Amino acid sequence: MNYRVIDRETYYRKGVFRHFSEDCKCSTSMTARIDVTELIRRSKETGTKFYLNFLYILSKVLNSRDDYRMGYLWQTDELICYDTIHPTQYVFHEDTETCSPVYTLYDEDYSVFYRNAENDLEQAKKTREYGLDAANHPNWFDASYISWLSYDSLNIELPDGYLFFAPIVNWGRYREENGRYLMPVSVRMNHAIADGYLLANVFRLLQREIDSFVRA
Repeated sequence: MNYRVIDRETYYRKGVFRHFSEDCKCSTSMTARIDVTELIRRSKETGTKFYLNFLYILSKVLNSRDDYRMGYLWQTDELICYDTIHPTQYVFHEDTETCSPVYTLYDEDYSVFYRNAENDLEQAKKTREYGLDAANHPNWFDASYISWLSYDSLNIELPDGYLFFAPIVNWGRYREENGRYLMPVSVRMNHAIADGYLLANVFRLLQREIDSFVRA
């Protein structure tokens, strides 16, 4: 786990950061549908899992910009930026109707990431423990698939004043609309380090990376 400390005096969001980390501590979230038609087609053609392909694309997007890799060290009151962040995915156990978090290392190499993520999921299916270990996984972001519903909106709340900077991303079932398959995606970030532009940019980057992925 490597990171660099951000100089708050030269931080390009200095004023916004101060306001939303001191005066008005809050989060901001957004839900939008993205077109996954071609990603579904590519997944079927290659015999790979759509879910894991999207998880790779999401991880690549969130690692592409410093704003999505920010962190806060409360012990030293330091704003930091991690070199890399990794997805915490989840496996659902039908018999207990509970989930177990699955820590997967992000690797820019698609084949390496896919293999590791698939193996991590298979191992997690063997347990029924919740097993959340956030203290030892500070540079992990939450990536959760809500497979039972193609929803219209979703809001994740954290305690007021809690300076948690890792992105929280959820997505639901895709559904067909006018011959295309659209999937709801929700992104929650702390307002101190993200605003509407940065949230909207996640969706723009996802669409761009999907287009790039299916052409590879």
